[in-house]
Amino acid sequence: MSLPAIAVKSLVKTFGDTTVLHGIDLEIPQGQVSCLIGPSGSGKSTLLRCMAFLEEATSGTIAINGETLGFTENVRGVRERVPAAANRAIRAQIGMVFQQFNLWPHMTALGNVSEALKLVQKMNRKEAEELAMAQLVKVGLESRAGHYPSQLSGGQQQRVAIARALALKPKIMLFDEPTSSLDPELTGEVLNVMRDLAAEGMTMVVVSHEIGFAATVGQQITFLDHGKVQFSGPPQEVFKKPRNPRLEQFLDTYLDRGASMLM
Repeated sequence: MSLPAIAVKSLVKTFGDTTVLHGIDLEIPQGQVSCLIGPSGSGKSTLLRCMAFLEEATSGTIAINGETLGFTENVRGVRERVPAAANRAIRAQIGMVFQQFNLWPHMTALGNVSEALKLVQKMNRKEAEELAMAQLVKVGLESRAGHYPSQLSGGQQQRVAIARALALKPKIMLFDEPTSSLDPELTGEVLNVMRDLAAEGMTMVVVSHEIGFAATVGQQITFLDHGKVQFSGPPQEVFKKPRNPRLEQFLDTYLDRGASMLM
């Protein structure tokens, strides 16, 4: 049996006196799409940021493909920082796409995707731009390679952000509400790219309020509430009735987001 892509154990995250994550235990299988759902403020984005080591957990551990990220923790709860070089190598396995596109406004779509290759992987310009163009083709934006972010729609900008993350050849992709700032038509553009990635077997963790996407593409659905995992399982179990009462209440806020076929 293969190691999980991500293994979260007893993860706690506090900000000052506020505990946002309460002892999270969760495994993300290899090659599957795992969706984190739950109300705003439930800790979904914080958990995702801890997985990417953009936030340091207060206690507990996260392992990426069997390698501990950030901090190890012994049986007495004593934490030791993972050496910087090893941590960078582990983090390099992870690509992340945010709510905001975070594109460089002075660079074209091609420049935005190729710049990371030149900076991080020290590629020469020709090699970086060839690989960047291949990723723009992948997200259906080859005809917009020479356009600046201000000349692109929100959906196109987010697809450039996805191409930028994919260009670094991550083993795992994390998406933090990638469609939250898009209208329904543009949301479809981005979700279609994500569906294509899922079909290729990319390991993905997606924080989203797009319940229809979670129901039809997600292979593992994890429902968080008040910083705790309330339920985790395949969509057929999450969306069937009778459900966990809190999950039932949460899903009732969505009239029909494409999940009705599983209910």
